[in-house]
Amino acid sequence: MSPEELHALELLRQVPYGRVATSMRALPFLAAARHIVADGQVVLRMHAGFGYHDACDGSVVAYGADNLNTGDPHLWSVQLTGTARTVEPATAELELFGPAPHFVDGQVFDPVHMRIEPQFVTVHALRPGPAEIPRRQFQRTL
Repeated sequence: MSPEELHALELLRQVPYGRVATSMRALPFLAAARHIVADGQVVLRMHAGFGYHDACDGSVVAYGADNLNTGDPHLWSVQLTGTARTVEPATAELELFGPAPHFVDGQVFDPVHMRIEPQFVTVHALRPGPAEIPRRQFQRTL
């Protein structure tokens, strides 16, 4: 695994949720998912009641997560692409997910898990720059 891929997986470990994207009936869609990183792969937990996992299973998907709402000044975004497969996670993987929600849009949460083996990984980092540094640091002394 490349250093960028390892870095991306480490970043994903810092946040619990992201968004999976693929197409369903020839239309693009985006769905929220809980994720963990296990053995260099990303494992998702989604609600089975919407059927999104059926559209993802065996298809190439994109998965993205970020820390944009954390207040951290060093913002990042990770996107990976790979084939998703429905799986039954090992007990240790299930424990990493933590407690599941009780309801999703009024329906009892019915978990389904997908595993993505990343084929392409992109990391974008947004760092504070001169416009975000207090003005007094740029004043010249005459």
